[in-house]
Amino acid sequence: MPYESLPIAEVLDRLEVFHGAPEARWPVDPYEFIVWWHCGYPQSEERCARGWQALKAQIGVQPPEILQAGEARLTAALKAGGMVPELRAFRLQEVAQRVLKEFDGDLRRALARPDQDARKILKRFHGIADPGADRILLFARIAPVAAVPSNCPQVLVRIVHGAERENYGVTYREAQEIIEAEVPRDFHARQRAYLLLKTHGQQLCKSKPQCERCPVRSACSYAAGLDRGGRRKP
Repeated sequence: MPYESLPIAEVLDRLEVFHGAPEARWPVDPYEFIVWWHCGYPQSEERCARGWQALKAQIGVQPPEILQAGEARLTAALKAGGMVPELRAFRLQEVAQRVLKEFDGDLRRALARPDQDARKILKRFHGIADPGADRILLFARIAPVAAVPSNCPQVLVRIVHGAERENYGVTYREAQEIIEAEVPRDFHARQRAYLLLKTHGQQLCKSKPQCERCPVRSACSYAAGLDRGGRRKP
């Protein structure tokens, strides 16, 4: 199959035709996302969703509800989300207490400041690093940042450069640079890009990519470097 370089907009269109139009399956409010993130472990959308639903049904998710529940009740509710529910109950109490004491119960309002300052606030919460902070800012519609799915930053880098870097941070930054250069700086466009790249990375463009099934194979620099047997060319 001959290689054809395509704008990222066309790559995303092909991904949407193949995968459909994905939707965010997590809370988009900044505080609620952080709570949701601690509702499952190891973190996955399915485990976090199970823990989140149990927490909502049995206790509630607002800071006063979490603080008044006590660790035993929180732990019991969070068992639906997987391992170490005791630790996750403790983390949720930390989150609730910080939001009440430091931000008067309104984390969203506290994030209404320049991107880097907002990231610093979010990264003070346990388990939230740059990818998580970027996702929160983008999907809460606080700032249209170039967010990249944390578990599959390789997708865009493979398509454009041929292979991801050995260093995760470098791969993440290169993916951000591609988004900044080619995806309009608006919420809809960048949320769409995030969701499509996340879906593609989880389903096809994995650590062992399924290039033979990929709808953008002809436009992928990585796939162009494979031989007919699916091996890297020397």
